[in-house]
Amino acid sequence: MEAFQRITGIAAPMLRINIDTDQIIPTLFLGGTEAKGYGKHLFHHWRFLADGAPNPDFILNQPPYDRAEVLLADRNFGCGSSRERAPKALREFGFRAVIAPSFGGIFYNNCFRNGIVPVELAIEQVRALVAEVEAAGGQGRVTVDLEAQLVIAPSGARHPFVVPETLRQMLLQGVDEISLTLSRQSDMDRFRTTDRARRPWAY
Repeated sequence: MEAFQRITGIAAPMLRINIDTDQIIPTLFLGGTEAKGYGKHLFHHWRFLADGAPNPDFILNQPPYDRAEVLLADRNFGCGSSRERAPKALREFGFRAVIAPSFGGIFYNNCFRNGIVPVELAIEQVRALVAEVEAAGGQGRVTVDLEAQLVIAPSGARHPFVVPETLRQMLLQGVDEISLTLSRQSDMDRFRTTDRARRPWAY
């Protein structure tokens, strides 16, 4: 797993409600056994015209947003199917964080396992970030600090957020659930020693 601690980067506003995983990575591009190569198909039906040319009206085709590392989204982002390739496509494109008022539950969990931090902020806070970013012509950087659980706007305004501690530690350390558990081997050994003395019949 890829670790994440803090990022300061360009933020792309995409305030559409209910962006589902099929819009993020269409079913058309899910074939094959390789768990990579999805970034080029991110938001395919929005990024490209019918003839395959880039859609100039889509925000991720417009500089500086084509280099965005933070996505500012609306409610229920990543709803729909459970496909893990949706966060994979976002990560391959270059995103490290998605900020939205709410997420599809499975998508939310999958983000942590693919190097992306999903940040839940109130819609008013997301809109305030969008307003600052747009006022700066996209050049105002947004910081997402997972260690401090803080989003910092271009103006310096600070927006705290909370994520589940186990998922937070997994992403901070770049480990999965098994590795995170094994990192507490000394704690488990101490428990077994104490428990063996207390309940020897169980051993």
